Amino acid sequence: MDDNDLGRLRITFVSPPVSMSGGIKVMAIYAKMLAELGHRVVVVSPPAASIPLRQKFKSLLKHQVWPVRKLPVSHFDGLGLDHRVLSNYRAVADQDVPDADVVIATWWETAEWVNALNVSKGAKVYFIQGHEIFDFVPRERCRATYRLPLHKIVIAKWLAELMRDEYGDADVDLVPNSVDHQQFFAAQRSKQARPTLGFLYHKAALKGVDVTLAAVAALREKYPNLRVLCFGSHAPDNLTIFADYIEFEQSPAQNKICDIYGQCDVWVSASRSEGFNLPAMEAMACRAPVVSTKTGWPEEAITNGVNGYLVEVDDVAGLVAGVSRVLDLDDVAWREISQAAFLTVADSSWAKSGAQFEAVLRRACQ
Repeated sequence: MDDNDLGRLRITFVSPPVSMSGGIKVMAIYAKMLAELGHRVVVVSPPAASIPLRQKFKSLLKHQVWPVRKLPVSHFDGLGLDHRVLSNYRAVADQDVPDADVVIATWWETAEWVNALNVSKGAKVYFIQGHEIFDFVPRERCRATYRLPLHKIVIAKWLAELMRDEYGDADVDLVPNSVDHQQFFAAQRSKQARPTLGFLYHKAALKGVDVTLAAVAALREKYPNLRVLCFGSHAPDNLTIFADYIEFEQSPAQNKICDIYGQCDVWVSASRSEGFNLPAMEAMACRAPVVSTKTGWPEEAITNGVNGYLVEVDDVAGLVAGVSRVLDLDDVAWREISQAAFLTVADSSWAKSGAQFEAVLRRACQ
């Protein structure tokens, strides 16, 4: 009796270089869940691109050190999955991918690679976690991937609507992201004795950290004892971008992240573009109301004055106003908005999302 007779699928994820990004986290969650359900899961990815020779010489002259590419920490670490990393950065090709029932592209460039694979590699699926038309990618090539004959899975309603309206594909499956309530949970609480704000640091300009910092500076004038918590997988190249009152923690343990959310009276996200925004969902699971720009999941989930506030992209004054409305609440009113934030994500479940993802893969195979 072979795997197909037992209902097991042979599944290959084709990934960009792995990291601690939210998109890689979601992919790792699904890969692990599918493996635990008995499916044969393989992950194939290239390593990070080599450091350019010119950059190496600059580092040697400046720091007297010849830089060596380090193996990145990623959400795949310790999962025990069959993760095959190419020897150098290049397109994933037929010889790198086992024959399977389904093969999943997870980024615009991997969609090109998957589209070129032999049919023996499986039904071709495109797992879309954002509209990746950024300044640092070749835009028209990226747009073209959304028109490829790959079965699409998206993580948010706005992406399903975009695929239908802009790319003419209405046969798209929506499988929303979720939150692990065993990892991200906080008991009901009162406002902090000292007003406390939290945000995520990321180097990418599209995350809008510059806008967040401008808003925080204005809020600090209004609330002189404002406490500001921040974490990120990478530290800024120049830590002086953080005022001395910002408490930054690099790559905290996953259980520590829950503690950070749980200390916040308000969580801020000023992203210019988001496919979903997992930290906003995790913060709500830890009872922190969220003030966010109108991007990704928050635009679908936040109702002004109920569980947080929405503002326009790049609107520093709007962020300040939204955060102020939360911080100015008395304790009873704050507990109400905190509870509403918690209830927004209470029914969310990775088990439910994983079952949907598995069902979509089966449908794609048929």
